Amino acid sequence: MIAIVLIASAAILLIGYLMAMSSRDLVRLLISLELMFGAVFLALFPLFSIPELSTIAFGIAVLTIFTSGGELMILIASMIVFDRQLRSISTDEVTAGGDRI
Repeated sequence: MIAIVLIASAAILLIGYLMAMSSRDLVRLLISLELMFGAVFLALFPLFSIPELSTIAFGIAVLTIFTSGGELMILIASMIVFDRQLRSISTDEVTAGGDRI
């Protein structure tokens, strides 16, 4: 049962990674990152079932929750800024540093 959950988690993580690499706008990037965080949370359930690993699993869960929350706040703020400046949230117009092509 644990192996099935871990395999499903790895498959979801791979789908989220591939979706993040091919995303052209911030909404798809946000959705793919949330999918990847969901895969990490799914992988934590088997760790909580083993008593020796429960403290490590708790630490990973807390770290993942704070990272996920921070990522969500940054992406929402960036979407608001892009929408106000460009009237669009497409990432095709933006390169590193926010310069336009």
